[in-house]
Amino acid sequence: MRQGIHPAYGPVVFRDRAAGYAFLSRSTMTSEKTVEWEDGNTYPVVDVEISNVSHPFYTGTARVLDTAGRVERFERRYGKKG
Repeated sequence: MRQGIHPAYGPVVFRDRAAGYAFLSRSTMTSEKTVEWEDGNTYPVVDVEISNVSHPFYTGTARVLDTAGRVERFERRYGKKG
């Protein structure tokens, strides 16, 4: 690898403000804000709007919205099995 062209890769805390959840990972992202982690060290913190803790797909609260009547149109066209 060429030296001096890659961004620094180090530990970063990602914090989901909506869910009150944070996790420590490694990334090239940087931030001026810092937080003291559970191990006593201080790491840069990046606030995210959504994570696996608050995303409806992962929490099981996702709903299918059928505003155009596609399901009914499909059932009329091909018949409802059942």
